[in-house]
Amino acid sequence: MIYLDIATAVHSRAGLGRYAEKLALEVSTKRPGEIALFHNLAPDGRVPDSLKHLPRHHIKAGFKPWRMAVWLAHVGRLPFNRLVPDVKLFHSTEHLLMPLWNVPTVITVHDLIYKLFPEYHKSLNYWYLNTAMPLYCRRATAIITISESSKRDIMREYQVPEEKIHVIYEAAAPHFTPPTAEQITAVRHKHQLPDQYLIHLGTIEPRKNLDRLLTAVLRLRQTRFPQLKLVLAGAKGWLVDDFFARIEQEQLQNAIQILGWVEDEDLPAVIAGASLAVQPSIYEGFGLPLLEHMACGQVVAASHTSSLPELGGEAAVYFDPLDTDEMAAVIGRLLNNPAEKATRRDLSIAQASKFSWEKTASETLAVYDKLLNRF
Repeated sequence: MIYLDIATAVHSRAGLGRYAEKLALEVSTKRPGEIALFHNLAPDGRVPDSLKHLPRHHIKAGFKPWRMAVWLAHVGRLPFNRLVPDVKLFHSTEHLLMPLWNVPTVITVHDLIYKLFPEYHKSLNYWYLNTAMPLYCRRATAIITISESSKRDIMREYQVPEEKIHVIYEAAAPHFTPPTAEQITAVRHKHQLPDQYLIHLGTIEPRKNLDRLLTAVLRLRQTRFPQLKLVLAGAKGWLVDDFFARIEQEQLQNAIQILGWVEDEDLPAVIAGASLAVQPSIYEGFGLPLLEHMACGQVVAASHTSSLPELGGEAAVYFDPLDTDEMAAVIGRLLNNPAEKATRRDLSIAQASKFSWEKTASETLAVYDKLLNRF
């Protein structure tokens, strides 16, 4: 059996969880009877309904104890083959590679944020990833990463040979499509959305650069767009206390609306109902929300850093994420130029259509087959 570790899909609905779920579903559809799942099932975990039909094995352990057990087993060269019966190949879809003997292994390295921007991580997580990931990258038979930008980071920081790394893009889920006007109206009413807003989709955390985005919105409100609001759709991450404290201290509740986690069926209308989507991240390994925005027919203003220009191509408009004046100028230009927005809307839909989970699965299976032929 080919095993995929889907722990992130069990414990999270955000980017890594979406990746694990969609990849497992697509490869199992293409290779029926050949795919099994593995995961750590902590008390708050739940296997996605879409994957419950697949054979799976799991352990029940806390998140931190399991990570430490895996790392110490690597250090002590203790194999965990008994946890995955009849395993022919094992693919870890997150930054945790279970030690196995005489079995080809694949690890997906989504990004090196912990290495490049340590201030955006909690100290224990920073220590663990910087200690364990170089070892996991060496031990894995192959590495999959999700952008050319991340590939360059891995090669530079860990001296991994280029031929060991395979760039395979993610894609927006099929339900991210342009909604109807009626759907937008219904969702606008349901979530009490303002008439004019910028949408940001993603977990709220420091590297998303939302503090500077909020500053840019305040500047725009003081000039040509007094009714403009920033709407955030996504769960709270870590190290966000300062951001929320600013909102309270400066009484900015009239300039920002925090939706929290939004149901998948509502997201396309929340995205399409906005005046513009903005992705101001300091760094992204991939930046899936950018594709999700574009697939819904929304125009995106985004950072010119890391992987975002790679995904957005000529459809998105870019700015320096550290320059709030430039950020505000780009947003203001698009808000004030309906003709440019209409052109970029068509470009966005075309750009998003270049990515698909069917293609992701096919390219991933090609990596599996290459490794299996070597063993």
